[in-house]
Formats: sequence, structure tokens, C-alpha cells
Amino acid sequence: MSEIKLYNEDCLNMMSEIQDNSIDLICTDVPYKITPKGGVSNMGGIYKKSNTLKGKIFNFNDIKPKEYLSEFYRILKEKTHCYIMINNLNLQEMLNEATKVGFHFVKCLIWDKQSKICGTYYMNQFEYICLFRKGGDRPINNCGTSDILSIPIKKLKDENGNNLHDTEKPIELMKILVENSTNEGDTVIDPFMGIGSCGIASKMLNRNFIGCEIDPKYFEIAKNRIENNGNYVDNSKEDI
Repeated sequence: MSEIKLYNEDCLNMMSEIQDNSIDLICTDVPYKITPKGGVSNMGGIYKKSNTLKGKIFNFNDIKPKEYLSEFYRILKEKTHCYIMINNLNLQEMLNEATKVGFHFVKCLIWDKQSKICGTYYMNQFEYICLFRKGGDRPINNCGTSDILSIPIKKLKDENGNNLHDTEKPIELMKILVENSTNEGDTVIDPFMGIGSCGIASKMLNRNFIGCEIDPKYFEIAKNRIENNGNYVDNSKEDI
């Protein structure tokens, strides 16, 4: 049975307690600023114009790559992978900062969301997944996997029809990454857990999981979903 550890705090504090060279995989959707599009973001949702133009749709997305990448590198074992999801606006900064701390950039995977969102130049249909490596070469477990991962985007809704999380990632997408870069019993960490898709995938694949989410609302949703194997059980209403 996999071991699950969840933390509702700043991931920098959490990671500072983790030993050097002890983690088998980092797989995360980091918080970053979105591209201004007059009210329509390239992350799949429609937001208030003022928030979109500032590039801020969450309460906690001001952290910079240089603040966490050195910790990512420190806690990973040699010959391990790190997957970081990023948009085109922040891609160059991510690549530059990751290289500075010692990561080897392997390639960018493409997540094809199979749905189009309006953009200024071309309609947005994909998201980058940067694959980095620490240390020597490590092939993926399923070498026939395409670098274009076509998995439809589908977001959980609350009782009012609102997204539980505006940048939720599919569990099936996380399962591909976790399965390709770890073995059963390995430890996966997601320092920006959101509502827990990576944790659910890790549990399903018998990997140990460490998840951290600073936002209390998202943390509780993630905890709920991981405990219920991907389902979200709304316990807010009691039977009368």
C-alpha cells in the first residue's frame, strides 16, 4: 500500500525538511502568470478582465522558478525526472532557471487538451510539459509513448457549475508521467498539488506520494479526492 503525506503550507517550508537525494520524481503544475487576453486566459477559463490582465487568477501564484528549482534539484535522487507544466509566456524563464541549478533539459512534451480556447494570434489547444533530468540518462519505462499526449480536458464542477479548480489536470495525464518515470514503491512529490490529480495517479499506481498545497480550499478538495480514489465527495450538506 502506498504512503500518502499531505501538507497545507508553503512548499518551500515543506521541502526544507526533506533530505537530499531522497525523491524519485517531481511532477507538478507550477503557479505562473497567464497571458493577457482581454478576459480569456490560455488556461481554459474566462475570468474577470482586471484579474486576467494582471496575470493572476489564484491567491498564490507570485512565486518565481528561481525560488523553488534549487530545492527541486536538491531533493531529487540522481538519474530521476522532473515534470513541470508551463505556458509559452513563462517557458523561457523556466528553461533558463532550471539549467542554472543543474537540471538537464530533456524535451518539452505537449499536452493536447482536445479543445480550443480563443487567443490573440492562434487558438490555444495545448500546454507544455517540461521534462528535466537530474544526473545521468534515465529512459522512460514505456519507450513507445508519444511526446504528444492527447487527453481531453474535463474539470470537476461544484453544485453551482463552477470549476473546483481552474487549472485542474486530468488524472490520466498524470498517470502517464508517473508510470513512465517511477517504479512501484517509489516516492513522487507534487509541491503545488492543486486538487490532487498527481496524488490520485500515484496512489493508483502504488507509488508513495508527498503533496503540498498552500491554499486551504484546494488542499481540502485534494485530500478528499485522494482519500476517495479520484472522486470528490461533497460532505457539506447533511441529511435532514
